[in-house]
Amino acid sequence: MNKLVSFLFFLCFGIACAQQTEYVDFISVKADLELRNFSKVSGFVFMTFKIKKATDSVFIDAIDMKFRSMSLISKSEGYLGHGNYENNGKKIKLLHDFKKNNIYTIHFWYSAKPKKALYFVDNQIWTQGQGKYTSNWLPSIDDMNDKVEFDLSISYDKNYKVISNGVLVKKENKVSLNDSLIEWQFNMNKPMSSYLVALAIGNYNKKTETSKGGIPLEYYYYPEDSLKVEPTYRYSKQMFDFLEEEIGVPYPWEIYKQVPVKDFLYSGMENTTLTIFSDAFVVDSIGFNDRNYVNVNAHELAHQWFGNLATETSGTHHWLQEGFATYYALLAESDVFGDAYYYWKLYEYAQQLLEQEKAGESTSLLDPKSSSLTFYQKGCWALHVLKEQIGADAFKDAVKNYLLKYEYKNVETSNFIKEAERASGQDLSTFVATWLEAVDLPQDVMVKSLKKSEFIEEYLNVDCDSNPSKCQDYLVSDISDKAKVKILSQKSYSIKNEDFRNSWEVRQAIAQNLIEIPRGLKENYESLLRDKSYITIEHALYNLWVNFPEERVRYLQQTKGIIGFNDYNVKLLWLALHLNTIEYQPDQKQAVFDELKGCTSPEYGFELRMNAFNYLKLINGFDEDSIQNLIDAKNHHNWRFQQFAKSLLEELNLGNNYKLIIDKLSKSN
Repeated sequence: MNKLVSFLFFLCFGIACAQQTEYVDFISVKADLELRNFSKVSGFVFMTFKIKKATDSVFIDAIDMKFRSMSLISKSEGYLGHGNYENNGKKIKLLHDFKKNNIYTIHFWYSAKPKKALYFVDNQIWTQGQGKYTSNWLPSIDDMNDKVEFDLSISYDKNYKVISNGVLVKKENKVSLNDSLIEWQFNMNKPMSSYLVALAIGNYNKKTETSKGGIPLEYYYYPEDSLKVEPTYRYSKQMFDFLEEEIGVPYPWEIYKQVPVKDFLYSGMENTTLTIFSDAFVVDSIGFNDRNYVNVNAHELAHQWFGNLATETSGTHHWLQEGFATYYALLAESDVFGDAYYYWKLYEYAQQLLEQEKAGESTSLLDPKSSSLTFYQKGCWALHVLKEQIGADAFKDAVKNYLLKYEYKNVETSNFIKEAERASGQDLSTFVATWLEAVDLPQDVMVKSLKKSEFIEEYLNVDCDSNPSKCQDYLVSDISDKAKVKILSQKSYSIKNEDFRNSWEVRQAIAQNLIEIPRGLKENYESLLRDKSYITIEHALYNLWVNFPEERVRYLQQTKGIIGFNDYNVKLLWLALHLNTIEYQPDQKQAVFDELKGCTSPEYGFELRMNAFNYLKLINGFDEDSIQNLIDAKNHHNWRFQQFAKSLLEELNLGNNYKLIIDKLSKSN
């Protein structure tokens, strides 16, 4: 195909695709898939669609796929023979005289080796469709305005769990040349956009609860993490039941599953009935205090209504998904943690938005190129203010009517605003102009709203610089922990022994702010090593090690065996300090160094590997093995890790210590 023909072919594909929903309505996709060789997906697919306007072609998104056994069937005309199609590597074009109101089914076999959207990570396989396109691994329709019922059957090794959208209706041995395969058949009864199609495969166990409304709630976990199930999924059922009641619309699907995966691209993804989330949020009871899954859990769950049930027509209306999910997640969290938590998060969101505005990066909520901060936090604030303006009852009626009217459909901002105006009897044009269309933040409105909270008023009024005498008594008073943490961050405040008699959150602030430890506070400061907080332990261990060299052996012995989060925050610090404490276990130095260096290998999650690379940098401890791991990380599927690896390699390459090693290894790759 010459360049001109190729250009016209792709141009034609693009124009037709943009208009296809006017001509074609895809109804269902049934796929029988196998995943083999840890890189390939293949299988038979049945795609059924209705012709709304007569046309001579229909398009299916399919990136770098091979096809065979293509056949076309008409509901009214029967079997129409082998399907005539063209494949440009991004889409397949089905050629036929398609008649208005006829229903057709195209049947074919395909195979693909996806470069994105389907990821093979160690002994796991998982998907990420939003922003990456499901059509990389499954022939589908990338246009979110065409909602389709997807039913997947997936065959894989019998020693692994397979999880996908919908209800598992059947599980059986696969008739195959490979006797070890099990076929998992999943059924969806309602349509969804193709970016929400998902699967996850791995070595998992499962815990199940049932919601108040009778929905099965499935919590997946690694077998070795049985003691982390409760803290990881804590409050899941409570938040599920709360959101059903608060939204006023029953959960729109038949089941809800959550599964952690290694090296996920984001915090979580709200695939229909199946949230996939980063296993960095798998925590024990201590880790829960510092870094838990509750917010991500609530956010992705809220998306099952806002995004999955009612889906934006385009990025212009992205706040209808992210703003709503952020707001309703905050409501669910406040049901768990209280009103003070609700207003504290609103205050934090306001501070983040103000920083964005100061940087000259504010945008309209209706700008499809807006930042996540705008879509999420500003969208949340807009809903909070709207509820205050029209009243809680009218707001709830508006949301309920909006979801019921547009269930399993696509929406624009005007659809929701009309329901809010109808429910409240108010003209919301000023609200729309101020919160949705304007770039600048309505700061006065935000401050006025925040000051309705006595908790926030108290926090704002705490100031050690203007009232130092009163400030000295604050940390032993009954003011909020947030106010006490604020005091500890102010330079004019001097920490005293009695200040250690506070909650873990305040003690954590002491560990973070008291860098130079007076001898008179040493004993109380040492008690921080026993706190129920891995962040506190990490800061306390380092600061004590620096301040009291004569006690280093004791501190290392006391914290030996503490790992911390999944990124080994305490363990890696301990290894680095071990290497720099000559008198502690001198015969173990090589083993300790090998353990630290080994944490850069692909068997670990990327967050842990980043920590390990950073410690090797601090101790100037890179060798060929660890530099090779860093070079390999440049091609990692997670963009954050990619950027980290490239940046660190550039930094190491500037020095004389590692340049020769990097050049040598780069040439051999």
